[in-house]
Amino acid sequence: MWAIFGCCLLSLLAVAQPINRKAVVSRHNVQVSSFDSLQSLTVGNGAFAFTVDATGLQTFPQQYQKGVPLGTQSEWGWHSFPNEQQYRFEESLREYNLHGRKVSFGVQIKEPLRNKQAGDYFRQNPHRLHLGHLGFELIKKDGSIATSADLRNIKQTLHLWTGIIHSSFELEGVPVYVQTMSHQERDAIAVQVTSALIQQKRLRFILSFPYPTGEWADGGAVYLHNDKHRSELIQSSNQQAVWQHQLDSTRYFAQAAFAGNAIVNNTQPHLFSITPADGTTFGMSLEFAASLPASVSKWHEVQASTTKGWQAFWQSGAAVDFGGCKDPRAFEIERRVVLSQYLTKVQCAGNFPPQETGLTYNSWFGKPHLEMHWWHAVHFALWGRPELLEKSMQWYRTVYDEAKAIAVRQGYEGVRWQKMVDHEGNESPSSVGAFLIWQQPHFITFAELLYKSKNDKAVLKRYSDLVFATADFMASYAWYDSSKGRYILGPGLIPAQERFEAVQTFNPTYELHYWHWALTTAQAWRVRMGMPHQAKWDDVLQKLSPLPVQDSIYLATESAPDSYTNPRYLTDHPAVYGTLGMLPASSMLDKETMRRTFNHVWNVWTWDDTWGWDFPMAAMTATRLNMPDKAVDALLMPIRTNRYLPNGHNYQDDRLRLYLPGNGGVLTAVALMLAGFEGNTEAQPGIPKNANWQVKWEGLQPFF
Repeated sequence: MWAIFGCCLLSLLAVAQPINRKAVVSRHNVQVSSFDSLQSLTVGNGAFAFTVDATGLQTFPQQYQKGVPLGTQSEWGWHSFPNEQQYRFEESLREYNLHGRKVSFGVQIKEPLRNKQAGDYFRQNPHRLHLGHLGFELIKKDGSIATSADLRNIKQTLHLWTGIIHSSFELEGVPVYVQTMSHQERDAIAVQVTSALIQQKRLRFILSFPYPTGEWADGGAVYLHNDKHRSELIQSSNQQAVWQHQLDSTRYFAQAAFAGNAIVNNTQPHLFSITPADGTTFGMSLEFAASLPASVSKWHEVQASTTKGWQAFWQSGAAVDFGGCKDPRAFEIERRVVLSQYLTKVQCAGNFPPQETGLTYNSWFGKPHLEMHWWHAVHFALWGRPELLEKSMQWYRTVYDEAKAIAVRQGYEGVRWQKMVDHEGNESPSSVGAFLIWQQPHFITFAELLYKSKNDKAVLKRYSDLVFATADFMASYAWYDSSKGRYILGPGLIPAQERFEAVQTFNPTYELHYWHWALTTAQAWRVRMGMPHQAKWDDVLQKLSPLPVQDSIYLATESAPDSYTNPRYLTDHPAVYGTLGMLPASSMLDKETMRRTFNHVWNVWTWDDTWGWDFPMAAMTATRLNMPDKAVDALLMPIRTNRYLPNGHNYQDDRLRLYLPGNGGVLTAVALMLAGFEGNTEAQPGIPKNANWQVKWEGLQPFF
């Protein structure tokens, strides 16, 4: 008896033992030993990011242009080319006859030419701006400028616990030591360099300002059109400098402070040299701002901010430790978890929904996609950091009027949340995005997560108007088919699996279940606030179309009975998994049918044609079906789009060399696999039940 008691006590003590967070985080510090364009590293704070090469600065931006680019981006940095032709967004609108009435959508019209050009203009503008490059100019003994091939003994480490990058290399036998870091509250970086090259006048800094390409992807390293913008050194002394960059109607500033004396010169158009005056150690800070700041952060202030900020981040919220696992796959899961926390804090924890490539380089012209906001942000609440989720929730209130205008234009109630959108709420024309609907319930997900994280009725008061306006649109969007006595979603939609034609598609399975969950949750908010049910919402809930089934498995959409026989429909997102994975079980859903669906999709899907968040989604579905081995298999499926680079980025293809929804998906899936979900009684439901898996965790919140 005492032996049994002793074993139980030891087990309890082992579980209660806190995780050594610093040890877990630090064993995944990123090491770089060459100029690899896919191994650039980033410092930042969620609203600003600065990405560097192996020198610790942005010395060779062209070399990284087709990899993970050396970007400098901030939330406020946007630019538009002049609208010289006076295009109007309305010129991109096209009417569709849906349920006997005309509904307009902003799409990519092919003709007439003017309408096409108008649509192209509003897709391209505004676009996120690359603010500038700060790099080294290293001079060889013969007076020529060194290239990356001239640098030897490269050793670079991103120390995750402090957010500081330490870099070292040699030029012709002379060592250079660099520290790079970012302020955690301001758009500022700092760098300290120690090398005899400074004293030998063979090392200086180069600050350069590019002009945007206006392309779908802009890595910021194309220096053309010198005559279209103006870069000026407007203040300068031995210890500080201020630059102004003017692009059309956009203007911003860069301000530097030197720890030591330096000489600043304008050496070429849009290019400035900063030459340390003496000594072997030189430090400087560089801050970007939309308006000239009253003061600039000093080098030591940035260092204190990053150290304090990152330690506070890692010591807050949740932590997981796979160190006790014998399964060799566990280390890779932990690596992805740790690096994904770092990357989403740097790239996605700001005041706006992020773009899919964060603050590193532009994709889709730098614009956020609101359907992806779920994958960028949900994990913050599950990992015990709801304040980071709430920061970007505020944005929905600022764009309420634009979302309301879309609903009014289309003849619906409430607000229709945008898809591809700029920070002011203007939706971009898109022949796919304009028809998506699965971003619509996301705000209710965010609000419910925040409420359950804080258990505070003040959350209800703060967000109920947006929750109710979201639900009002959803209820009015559902069309009542009186001949069948049920509400239908569509036609006139494209589901999350973007393989279906808008004018033909109706009742996608995932969206139907999401509609049911979101309207049910919105009613629960009314009850919590002492309000009666909204009758229209109840009517839709009671008469909503059932989830479409054929041959005892759920179809992708009711309008496509060939969901699993047409090769076209076996690519892109297997969104049917989201029906039970991203969402909890409900009275609408039969788990055994979902289990058959999971297994069938697993076997027939073209997994080579998928996206990074599809694998975490599959892991979440497997977890809710009590299939933990499949959850791990899904999370680590050996597919190109499920590849995580040494720096933690989720590589997709030559076009998308990083993809932050995959990182957010990993964190959401692992939280669900470990902490479970409401009503779950299985400990760590997504972790295999054998001796090879001994996972410790603390601070995670269960999902719905």
